[in-house]
Amino acid sequence: MSGNAWTRWPSREALGRAGTTRPRRMLAWAVRILVLGTLLWGAFHHRHIGTGGALAAAAGVVGAGVVAWAFFRTTYAHRLAPSLALTAVLLTLAVAAQATGFTVPALVLWCGCAVSALERLPLAAATPVAAVALASYSVFDTDAWLTTAVTVVGMALAGYVLRLDAEARGNAQRLLAQERAARAAEAESAALNERSRIAREIHDVLAHSLSAQLVHLEAARLLIERGAEREQILERVVAARGMARDGLAETRQALSALRGDLTPLEDFLAELVSTAGGAEVTVTGERRALPAEASQAVRRVAQEALTNVRKHAQGAEVHLRLDYSPHEVTLNVRDSGGRMGELAGTGGGYGLLGMRERAELLGGSLDARPDDEGFVVTLKVPV
Repeated sequence: MSGNAWTRWPSREALGRAGTTRPRRMLAWAVRILVLGTLLWGAFHHRHIGTGGALAAAAGVVGAGVVAWAFFRTTYAHRLAPSLALTAVLLTLAVAAQATGFTVPALVLWCGCAVSALERLPLAAATPVAAVALASYSVFDTDAWLTTAVTVVGMALAGYVLRLDAEARGNAQRLLAQERAARAAEAESAALNERSRIAREIHDVLAHSLSAQLVHLEAARLLIERGAEREQILERVVAARGMARDGLAETRQALSALRGDLTPLEDFLAELVSTAGGAEVTVTGERRALPAEASQAVRRVAQEALTNVRKHAQGAEVHLRLDYSPHEVTLNVRDSGGRMGELAGTGGGYGLLGMRERAELLGGSLDARPDDEGFVVTLKVPV
């Protein structure tokens, strides 16, 4: 047994009453009542103790009860010196009871001190206390030596078994508290993740919609500065209004997605390319429903890629390819290249960066790079 085990207190969970069942509590009270009855019987079964002796015996019983209660409190607080001092008081009361002829109360106090010390004190302190108490019991017990020896061994084992039982109960209480804390932390983490997902969805929708509106509004501003025709300016304003309307629809769709109500991905892509001139979509592989996060990642990357085409490759032909494989889904958005738009510098430039972060959170990847003809964006998400 390690030195730490010798000096370690039983945990407060072990010394307290929390976690004890009702039958156990009833048994503990029954034992206390039995001990108190034994003390009272031992104190008053003498017929000729007189009034003074009766009062002294009653005071001794009450004093032993108060000291025992204080011992339980100090051991629960892990205060060694007061606990040892109170144990010494109980042993002294036992010696006084034996000296005045109250043998039964003395024997009960010695046994109680031994058992309680082994159950509630560090073993380094409990062992000498129990040894002194049981040795005193052995000296003054009038039974046969074999009976006395069996009683002494039984008391020692009882104290140690009670200690082991209390420590097991305390460990169970700590494990239960840790499990509850882990569940609370897990619930809090799930709530934070859900909040992050909602924030990411709203951000992506607004970033796409507002960026597209900015393209058309900035074009309208440039046309006004150049003195362009009214029809040209109006065309850009109407387009910005249309993008605002589309953004509102996308926001509603994102809210529906957060509720788990998603339109089929193929239908979404078909509708998306229908609003972009010169774009087409191809779907390969076995079509199947995707997890909400994966489906949303594909949708947002497709939107961002088409927005970038309008900004940086006006007039380019765009081809979207959605491939379902057994373990992942791949979205490939390729444009044929076009002239750099006048609004290439608008926007924050963080769209594809945000999409890459979204893909990496799902364990996937996003690659955006120029190729021989134009620009290609490839998203891979495990499913």
